[in-house]
Amino acid sequence: MKVIKRDGRIVDYDKSKIKIAVEKANKEVVEKEKATNQDIRIITDYIEELGKKRILVEDIQDIIEAKLMELGKYELAKKYIVYRYTRALVRKSNTTDKTILGLIRNSNKGAIEDGINKSEMIAATQRDLIAGEVSTDLSKRVLLPEKIKNAWEDGILYFHDSDYFIQPIFNCCLINIEDMLDNGTVINGNMIETPKSFQVACIVTSQIIATVASNQYGEQSIDTIHLGKYLRKSKEKFKEEILEELGKDYDRETVDKIVERKARDELKAGVQTIQYQINTVMTTNGQAPFLTLFLHLDSNDEYIEENAMIIEEIFRQRLQGIKDSNGEFITPDYPKLIYVLDECNNLAGSKYDYLTKLAIECSKKRKYPAYISAKKMKENFEGNVFSPMGYSSFPIPWKDDNGNYKFEGRFNQGIVSINLPQVAIVSESDEKEFWKILDERLELCKEALMCRHYALVGTLSDISPIHWKYGAIARLEKGEKIDKLIYGGYSTISLGYVGITEAAKLMKGESPTAKEKHDFCINVIQYMKNKVLKWRKDLNIGFCLLAINDNDLCCNFAKIDRERFGTIEGITDKEYYFNSYHIDDKDGLDINEKLKLEAEFQKISGGGEISYIDISNIKEDDKKIEELIKNIYENSQFVELKT
Repeated sequence: MKVIKRDGRIVDYDKSKIKIAVEKANKEVVEKEKATNQDIRIITDYIEELGKKRILVEDIQDIIEAKLMELGKYELAKKYIVYRYTRALVRKSNTTDKTILGLIRNSNKGAIEDGINKSEMIAATQRDLIAGEVSTDLSKRVLLPEKIKNAWEDGILYFHDSDYFIQPIFNCCLINIEDMLDNGTVINGNMIETPKSFQVACIVTSQIIATVASNQYGEQSIDTIHLGKYLRKSKEKFKEEILEELGKDYDRETVDKIVERKARDELKAGVQTIQYQINTVMTTNGQAPFLTLFLHLDSNDEYIEENAMIIEEIFRQRLQGIKDSNGEFITPDYPKLIYVLDECNNLAGSKYDYLTKLAIECSKKRKYPAYISAKKMKENFEGNVFSPMGYSSFPIPWKDDNGNYKFEGRFNQGIVSINLPQVAIVSESDEKEFWKILDERLELCKEALMCRHYALVGTLSDISPIHWKYGAIARLEKGEKIDKLIYGGYSTISLGYVGITEAAKLMKGESPTAKEKHDFCINVIQYMKNKVLKWRKDLNIGFCLLAINDNDLCCNFAKIDRERFGTIEGITDKEYYFNSYHIDDKDGLDINEKLKLEAEFQKISGGGEISYIDISNIKEDDKKIEELIKNIYENSQFVELKT
């Protein structure tokens, strides 16, 4: 028998829920008025003997009331009716009025701070934030189990992106830009054919990025390696036009110079197109697209020279910055840049070292790029180098039916994060209790993650054609379900974590460099990694462990724990917990030692990991920074430099 819920969902009949509801009413009456187990069995047997294939939840509740009256449990029936009425009021109560009015009056700072890169004064942004408040409210009141909602509010876990949970959309993705450019795509019902020049390829890429951003809530990334062939196409087109104009009498050297100049002009214009489009367009989310450009020179790439030119131009334009409303050059928020250090550019006298030196200048002046070591990534990901989905969430290695690794066109279903310092606080530094509580809370996180997963089950390709039908992720048929892409590890779903440093301090009470504390941290992260691997195997879903880098969440967890448990020295007396596994720069560790220690955590947290290195004291010393870059190549998978 199936039960039709108030929101239209259809679930399996579960008689234990009837027992729970009646027992709650039992607590409100004297002993003689209580329903016995036999009474409850009479009610459930009656419902089951109706032989219905489907039944409304309201009909079940009507039957319970009538049967309690028949059994002479009049006071209990009254309490049950009151209980039922109270639950109805809770469901109907509108908890969003205050938060929505706060957005309009610019006083709801909590919602505004969650909106990265959003201006809360703009009407379009307010519209998105208002929808987000409604979604969060419905998520807590209707969509999530009570225990998950309570755990969220108590700071046990954090249910990310609840402002979009009512829609069957997902977090972040690595766009399969190669497929979309090479095979064409469709945007707003219009066919976009394969570009015949670099400039057009950049325009189409910008349109794809904007459309993708409007149909998901997280970041996106593209690998610029796929643009190299289009720069080559432009070169060939220019050469053909010049030769046609000159006829047989031409000087090859002169022609090559003209082609190079025209290609450089088109290169500059194309890169400007992407940069200005990303920073000036506003998606339906009320913000600019959260885009990351993955800059990778592959020695086996036939277009490596063109791709070196593209990366160089991206860096030069980033160094210049873009003008703000006052005409001053500033650092744009997006696109973020990730630059891959490989054998051809690792400052060991390699051919493309000049690009790495240019990247360093960008990092010092404009924050990005961050750096990925191809050497370490190959060690950690089965010999592969690939872009994250967005800026920091990595797909797990996955092979298609032909046994080939596939990374582009992959996506993340969503994130739930655990508050590790609170586990240590509640355990009162008792290690046996710590592991017991951690186990319980990981199960809560798993259940919350399954809520995210089930929200996508049965989604049709028509919900976002750019993703599911026209190549950003897949080429599904009209009306086809996306289910095969949310099972089997094609997409990931992430268990995030925050504050292992504070948790270890509470449990061990030693300095951050102490071996016992370090080993405790590694053991906790490895334990969580083993958990997600087991979930992955048991459920055939791509669970992974994500080292969270969310400053707002770190502040939120610390605030909740301060309010619940008071001020604890070195823990809740700060405004924030440390992101994931990060060691505080103030702990006095040498940069190289910090990198080496954090690299151990990166290897375990395969679903996403970044180390942050403060170069404020050495940013004027090019030699020291170059040595740091070499160290990153040898020892650390993913590093962002801070100034």
